[in-house]
Amino acid sequence: MKRQLILEDGTVFVGQAFGGEIDKSGEVVFNTGMTGYQEILSDPSYCSQIVTLTYPLIGNYGINRDDFESINPFIHGLIVKEICNHPSNFRNELALDTYLKERNIPGLSGIDTRKLTRLIREHGALKGRLCGMDTDIEETVSQLKATVFKDHVKRVSTKDPYPSPGRGYRVVLVDFGMKHGILRELNNRGCDVIVVPYHTTAEEILRLNPDGIMLSNGPGDPKDVPEAIEMIQGVLGKIPLFGICLGHQLFALACGANTVKLKFGHRGSNHPVKHLETGKVAITAQNHGYTVEESSIVDTSLEITHIALNDGTVEGLRHKTMPAFTVQYHPEASPGPEDANGLFNQFLTMIENCQKEGEVLCQNA
Repeated sequence: MKRQLILEDGTVFVGQAFGGEIDKSGEVVFNTGMTGYQEILSDPSYCSQIVTLTYPLIGNYGINRDDFESINPFIHGLIVKEICNHPSNFRNELALDTYLKERNIPGLSGIDTRKLTRLIREHGALKGRLCGMDTDIEETVSQLKATVFKDHVKRVSTKDPYPSPGRGYRVVLVDFGMKHGILRELNNRGCDVIVVPYHTTAEEILRLNPDGIMLSNGPGDPKDVPEAIEMIQGVLGKIPLFGICLGHQLFALACGANTVKLKFGHRGSNHPVKHLETGKVAITAQNHGYTVEESSIVDTSLEITHIALNDGTVEGLRHKTMPAFTVQYHPEASPGPEDANGLFNQFLTMIENCQKEGEVLCQNA
């Protein structure tokens, strides 16, 4: 069955439908990863987005029970050059098309994904709609231009706190759209994790008596989450803190820096990032549409620790006097390389040092 993708600039792509038959609008973005489509589908950071995969054949190893990054996907659509309907892998449990039908997520195949990707790179991320062939193009374009996607974090965050018990340090993980990979890495290190909603206050977090605070990844504009910015300001210097992706951006805003929207974002599994202190380069997994504005850091208490080699954007921050650091990329990978996985160990070492040296270090680290 033929379906179409209508973009807000009037461009139309016609291809073959798969997955759910529902019409769905979203921000059309692209991901350059060669593998990991299951993790991409289930990453809450893709809330309200229609993802184009640049790798030409998708679905060849199917869907399995173990590689989900969330229980419920929030992605609005998937676009591929070619979908594999007969996957072959020892962990395969069902085909990609079957999974998308079960979740009512629309897909489109058989279009020129290279052309679509070049269009996004030239003009920036565009709003689009996956719909039937009888949909009026002019009317849809008008609707897309007027559409505003909001409340991303509110939709993807857990509604209630819950524990993931361990016998090590107690870490409060603030869920802005958390990938399960972050929770997995903390659990693998024995942490006693308590996951809390995005709007949890500083006072509520401190009452949990944590040894450390983790700020998770998540979707959307960080400036749309003022509750989190206020919370970070309330815990900074009192508890060691580590932030990833959206958590990194929120930390920057809480410290007086600014964030801006990137033209087409960073989404893929092979982004080189340089650690300024050592000069070492890590190949990282990334998924974000916003970045911390470098010039805004000058008058803050922050220092840049990492930069992206592709475009020079800020990829890591550290507070000059307090035990807190963040990165824009994903050290938990999934999908992607594990070059930066050691940052979780760095976080636990920071907690250990704070506890050894006491409150003085936590105020002046």
